[in-house]
This record gives sequence, C-alpha cells and structure tokens, in this order.
Amino acid sequence: MTKCHLVLFTIFKVIILLLGMTEMPNANMGPQILWLSDVEAHDYPAADSFLRIIYSDERTTELVARLKEAPLVDFKAKDIFRASQLSLLGVSNSHVEKDRKKIEKGICLSPLLLVRDEENSRVIIADGYHRLCAIYGFDEDALIRCKIV
Repeated sequence: MTKCHLVLFTIFKVIILLLGMTEMPNANMGPQILWLSDVEAHDYPAADSFLRIIYSDERTTELVARLKEAPLVDFKAKDIFRASQLSLLGVSNSHVEKDRKKIEKGICLSPLLLVRDEENSRVIIADGYHRLCAIYGFDEDALIRCKIV
C-alpha cells in the first residue's frame, strides 16, 4: 500500500467513525437481501412438479413432505451454485430480472428449496433457481435462506 493509499484509507476510517458506524462498510454495497419468514405455499407445488421429473411419485411426495418440515438454514450463494453444478443465468432471463427488481425494491424473497442428491454428490434446487441467480448477481457471498433435505 502506498503512502497515498494509506492516507486515503485512514481518512476514510475517520469519516466512518464520525458517521457513527462501528465497522467498515462491505465492499459490495448492493441492496440488502430480505427474506420471508417461511417458504411461500406455492413454492412446494413448484418443487413437487420439478422433482417428479427426477424422482418417482412416491419419492417426490416424501421429499416435499420433508421440505415442509425442514428448518430454515443459510448457505452462501456461491456454495449453493458449486454444490448444484448449475450455470448462472444472466439478467437477460426474464425471471431473474423480475427477482432482481424485487431485491432492488426491498421486497422479501421466499427461501429456496434444496434436495441433497448424495448419490451424485450434488444439490438439486427444487425451487428458487431464478432467485439464486438474481442474488448472485448482486453478491456471490450473500447468505441464501433455504430448506434442505
């Protein structure tokens, strides 16, 4: 760090203290991600529809029932992407853009529904793929509220 950078950094820290902030702001000052207190009811049928493509009707019914009872947990966006082995959809996708606008307006999002596919060492995003892509576009380290079974 040069002397100039050090001086600017020190000045910035003093300004932060004068403003009454207790810590340095995050480098990614994008919008805050807000979450609903629980999964929206219509997300379970959407997950059911998707999971029936992969699993039998019996297995899908069991997984959705377990998702309904699962506790909410948080994982980083980048970790969910790595575990799912899916590609990131861009903002040109209309569903991702719709979710980005919700985030920018401060509208709470529904938590994601995830299923561990241990046989293939990956996570299936049963519902919430577009929300995840929208959030990742703002902050890959954002904590994603979800249920996982």
